[in-house]
Amino acid sequence: MEANREAKAILKHARISPRKVKIVLDLIRGQDANMAMAILKNTPKAASEYLIKLLKSAIANAEIKEMDSSRLYISECYVCPGPTLKRMMPRAKGSADRILKRTSHVTIALKERSSGNDIAVAE
Repeated sequence: MEANREAKAILKHARISPRKVKIVLDLIRGQDANMAMAILKNTPKAASEYLIKLLKSAIANAEIKEMDSSRLYISECYVCPGPTLKRMMPRAKGSADRILKRTSHVTIALKERSSGNDIAVAE
């Protein structure tokens, strides 16, 4: 078994602010994949829907790499701002305000936990 195998999934141009995604990512960082899925399904945030789909994709990628799905955990998860759509909203006296419609690039990486969480036995 390779020591540092990693399965990754990336979501680009998600139409949600990175600030809103970061709140939910902080909840699942370092958790087991199954526990993270349960947390996401019970979190009433808009970002949860995007992240459930992304986590399922990362788990599927791990299975393709023949990683043990019962030992997967979220080793890395982060969000970066994507391109911002600029829109205008009319205001009083012929002026206008700018509305920024933000997008996000979200990354989730999974790794396998070592088989012995307790004391490692020499082989």
